[in-house]
Amino acid sequence: MTQTHRHARQAPVAVIGGSGFIGSNLADSLLSDGETVLVVDNLSRPGVEQNLDWLAQKHGERLIVEIVDIRDLSALATALAPAKAIFHLAAQTAVTTSLSDPAEDFDINLKGTFNVLEAARGAGAPVIFASTNKVYGSLPQIAVRQADDHYEPLDEDVRTSGVAEKIGLDFCTPYGCSKGAADQYVLDYSKSYGLPTAVLRMSCIYGPRQFGTEDQGWVAHFLLSALSSRPITIYGEGRQVRDILHVSDAVAAYRGLLARIEDLKGQAFNLGGGPRNAVSLRVLLAEIADMTGSDITIRHDHERIGDQPYFVADTRKLQAAIGWQARVPWREGVCDLASWLLRHRLQSRPEATRYVA
Repeated sequence: MTQTHRHARQAPVAVIGGSGFIGSNLADSLLSDGETVLVVDNLSRPGVEQNLDWLAQKHGERLIVEIVDIRDLSALATALAPAKAIFHLAAQTAVTTSLSDPAEDFDINLKGTFNVLEAARGAGAPVIFASTNKVYGSLPQIAVRQADDHYEPLDEDVRTSGVAEKIGLDFCTPYGCSKGAADQYVLDYSKSYGLPTAVLRMSCIYGPRQFGTEDQGWVAHFLLSALSSRPITIYGEGRQVRDILHVSDAVAAYRGLLARIEDLKGQAFNLGGGPRNAVSLRVLLAEIADMTGSDITIRHDHERIGDQPYFVADTRKLQAAIGWQARVPWREGVCDLASWLLRHRLQSRPEATRYVA
């Protein structure tokens, strides 16, 4: 178990959820550049202690660890008091879990984010919040047509550039509501209190240190299932399209946004792979089968509530704001994740994999 270190030499950058997939990659990037990093996490997700131990072994005493649940405002405020900036990535991340236990989803995603904002206000630290494309709902206003192995929008601008922030919010499912309301709270704390805050509405992030489950982290879960010869359940026909983004590109976006937070505070930005990294489930599964040499057994079930037939992020606003762009092509990135999974010989759960966008 990683021990807490309390003798940092400089004010730390806090990564809430820093033992998770994106959080640990972000923490590693910051630590590698000489920052002191405060990881705040409750270690509730299976496998994340491996990420925390990896960070500790690699970076030593510049890593500060506080085992805190974001639902505990008093403990959270104490932990975050020395932070000079805060990345908030802790969340309940599964639509299915939100439907089965909406109260817990609310407590973690909305009440927990409120607690983070109050703690940040006390510390005077800027906040970058990890939101989701689910705040846009199922996007019934974007008509799609069926192609051979994917859906594509009828609207030429959406087809060319993706879904922009101006599409408007339309929360669906308890998860969409809790993340969407949190998204708006984060933006309002900039308006109401002058706290430098910003939001990144993420598409599908994948890459090393991702412990995919049946309800979240579907690219990794597809790979794990192929590597272990387990069947995969697809909800719908598999023509759903997503823009997938390698975690190294996501980390660059988070850091770039923090670097310009005073200029960009109070704004929300889409973060995804964009049209060049758009891929349907069918195409991705075919690529994984070829990459791993596996015969993948695919099962089909009914589409799930709130599923988006097509979501590709229009990231032009983020590109213009911080000069960011996705640099890792999706095939190269998926190959990178497959290699990491093979090297680490991750053991996955025995049940069949299920897709959740």
